[in-house]
Amino acid sequence: MRVIVIGGTGTIGSAVVKLLSTRHDVVAVGHTQGTFQVDLASPDSITNLFNRVGTCDAVVSTAGIAKFASLDELTYDDYFIGLKNKLMGQANLVRIGSPFVINHGSFTLTSGVLSREPMKGSCAISMANAGLEGFVRAAALDLPRRIRVNVVSPPWVTETLIARGMNPSIGLPADKVAQAYLSSVEGTMTGQVLDPRTIA
Repeated sequence: MRVIVIGGTGTIGSAVVKLLSTRHDVVAVGHTQGTFQVDLASPDSITNLFNRVGTCDAVVSTAGIAKFASLDELTYDDYFIGLKNKLMGQANLVRIGSPFVINHGSFTLTSGVLSREPMKGSCAISMANAGLEGFVRAAALDLPRRIRVNVVSPPWVTETLIARGMNPSIGLPADKVAQAYLSSVEGTMTGQVLDPRTIA
């Protein structure tokens, strides 16, 4: 299969690219690095990306940013960072990209554990993640040509915790998280929220 991986230069994305490349033809897309680049907050950038990369069997997104701050610190505009990038950016990958995905192809997006296991400071991120999961469940009913769509909801990633000086014991290594994306790309499920902790 030809698989486009958005966010392919990040912590999770790099692990996904490494794993999928052992079995498929992978095109890694970065935000500011790589042969292909995309700005998820810009529908025009997404359109240009698909016009350049062309037809594919699957699209994987491990990208998307959102603001982490306490409820009393978050401004109105802070919420729109996640809504415009992580939520609508990935929803636009499906909206704009579906004509470029073959029959029975798939999309795999990324939300995060904070949608179901929030913590202090996660209001904006939790909202974007939960919205994305709702979008995937509904989009699975509407996509044409039996195209599938799922979303992976990663827990804290070990490598990220180490980089932030946090306790790595609560995390899951990126290579284990990547297994959930492989399951989505090669599986038959659609409209599902995949927890890598139950797959790894």
